[in-house]
Amino acid sequence: MPCQLLADCLNEIFEYLEEDKITLHSCLLVNRLWCEIAVRILWRNIWSFQYSVQDNLYRTHVPSSIIGTLIACLPSESKKHLVNNKISISTPTFKPPSFNYISFCKVLSINSLDKMIQNVLEKNQSIISSQNLSYKKYLLTQEILKLYMNEIPSLKSLDYSKDVENIMFTCLPSAKNCLQDLTELSCSSDIYSEFFYQLSQICHNIQSLTIEFGDIISNGLTDFISLQNNLKRVTLKSDDKDGMEVIASSLTKFSSTLTKLIIKEYYIPLQFISMFINLQELILSFDFKDGLDGFAQLQYVTFPCLRVLKFLDECPKAEMLIKFLEINGRNLKELYVGTSNNSLNLSISRYCPNLENLSTIFMDNEIETLKTILNSCKHLKGINVWCGDEYLNEKKLLQVIANYSPKNFRELEMYYIYDVQLEVLPEELEEFFINWKNRQPQRSISIIIVKNYDDCISLEVNKDNMKIIEKYIGTGLVKKFNTRIMHCFDDDY
Repeated sequence: MPCQLLADCLNEIFEYLEEDKITLHSCLLVNRLWCEIAVRILWRNIWSFQYSVQDNLYRTHVPSSIIGTLIACLPSESKKHLVNNKISISTPTFKPPSFNYISFCKVLSINSLDKMIQNVLEKNQSIISSQNLSYKKYLLTQEILKLYMNEIPSLKSLDYSKDVENIMFTCLPSAKNCLQDLTELSCSSDIYSEFFYQLSQICHNIQSLTIEFGDIISNGLTDFISLQNNLKRVTLKSDDKDGMEVIASSLTKFSSTLTKLIIKEYYIPLQFISMFINLQELILSFDFKDGLDGFAQLQYVTFPCLRVLKFLDECPKAEMLIKFLEINGRNLKELYVGTSNNSLNLSISRYCPNLENLSTIFMDNEIETLKTILNSCKHLKGINVWCGDEYLNEKKLLQVIANYSPKNFRELEMYYIYDVQLEVLPEELEEFFINWKNRQPQRSISIIIVKNYDDCISLEVNKDNMKIIEKYIGTGLVKKFNTRIMHCFDDDY
């Protein structure tokens, strides 16, 4: 096989491993060709490694490895500056780096960089005053950010949120070339104003904007928003009710271009959403129903392009949401509601026939409503339901999924909110898989267990159940089976 064809094939494969950093890192060790291809993907976003300074479950050596490599890439002048200020951090090798790693980066997270540097300095210099540590962290961060601005030809994503030392990297002469093609920005509202003024001169093509609101809204933020050309995705996060209207007003310019809107604890009447006539995704997350003020007006608005609707915590009143679904439900592909209401679930079966993914709550006596949804939503591929206690009985759920789910169904997610007792015996689980195997057309299924507490008793606790699951994983009938702990409703947005 010609070398270029092999390289192209490997690149396609490694792209699928972008989120699996551990496996991707192991590809570096195979040979030179694998290394040259994998390193570009690995360093595209080095901040997405799962690590935690406090949590031993994660690989705490990751910060040292990344910061050490970044220091190795610094020019001699910067290294000398660090040594003169008694900042000594080991690098992976004394030789010059094999690659210009920084040039592969497309994402810069100031927050992650700050945490990593803090961790590395504390580990390498245990006897150090907090004031001296803060100064050294500032110096090291400054040199690394200079490196980023000088070496990255085109940064795509920047994360600069609160609680990070203000460093004027946007004022560097090389910042314009580095940041002019920026398409994603995540920031705090209270970053120093000069940051927004400088960025306004450089970036006009932000497509995805996330704002986490602090105590104030810095001068320049609204001007920066208004200077963008084609804003498509906006996320607003806040637990404060003051000063929000000015940001909502600045988004008016994008009434026809905005396709995705996420609002988390952003307390402002929601009727302003009605101006975004081409919304495709709307995700709302509020701990209290006060955050849903304005949905009374929103329930009558038509969103002809809406495909995804998620309420990650509280939901509007059932009658309002039913009216909204009556108008907009036919186009929905994904719907997430975190409330138990049989009338609402029946309305989903009536007004949302084209759903592909659904997350909702059924009580134990509402199994017939689940059947109705499975019969009505012929395109359904996956469902998330609550199990145990007063919610659905696992045994009944599996029987209904095997017998009533549509032909394209492929994923069942079972959420356990309480410490419940196991309901499914091994022979009953075996029966489910036999019934699933006999379906036409035959399709593999993924089963995900989500538990609110580590000691919840579910399918995988019974060793005989796991033997059955492993058997059908081996045959390919079960595509995926995993469990995860979640202490609140998914914030996957």
